[in-house]
Amino acid sequence: METKQEIDLSVIYNIREYPDIKSGRCDHCRNAHFKSSIKNMVFLRECRHCGMMKTI
Repeated sequence: METKQEIDLSVIYNIREYPDIKSGRCDHCRNAHFKSSIKNMVFLRECRHCGMMKTI
């Protein structure tokens, strides 16, 4: 049985500190569709469904 961790959607997580639970899927909603952007040389991945963000 999988334990659900509490995820704060207002925080931008670092993928090195919090790697994907399942590769290529959002940790919060398990969605596989993301929108990506680059700002100040930082690649940001945002889930299109719930808005969870991670820097890659």
